[in-house]
Amino acid sequence: MDDPLRGIEGEIPALRRYARFLLRDPEAADDLVQDTLLRAVSRVHLWRPGNLRGWLFTILRNLHLNSRRDASRRPTLLPLDDVDEPRTNGEQVSRVEVAEALAAFRRLSEEQREVMFLVVIEGLRYREAAEFLGVQVGTVMSRLARARERLRQLVEEPDALPHLRRVK
Repeated sequence: MDDPLRGIEGEIPALRRYARFLLRDPEAADDLVQDTLLRAVSRVHLWRPGNLRGWLFTILRNLHLNSRRDASRRPTLLPLDDVDEPRTNGEQVSRVEVAEALAAFRRLSEEQREVMFLVVIEGLRYREAAEFLGVQVGTVMSRLARARERLRQLVEEPDALPHLRRVK
């Protein structure tokens, strides 16, 4: 694609998903996406033909990391009650399983969660994820393998997580 401005609009849903993954706050995620789009449009002359999504994800991630550094100087607290409940089919067992899987996912290290999100949910190739994160392809593969193994352990070991009681 020679004109990145035409392709940016098609990448907005992926940017929103990634921003929501990073921030876990829909409003803050939308603000981050808007800042990303403004930065991309104002610096479109810096784009080199190739992976538009990777370029946009890099901008979004860098903006996020910069804001986290700024926020670390003035911490804010978020109430746990504001976390969205996972959407399921309404069966109690399914809700318990989804809650346990999400709890296991949250127990992964940030690097592992980020690699798993990019590769498994966003469908980026290892090379794309590596370029985006600024690491080697082997590092992405290693983090992903360790994340999958850790999730398997957390799901299979009943004492690894606070277990929810099933009521029949």
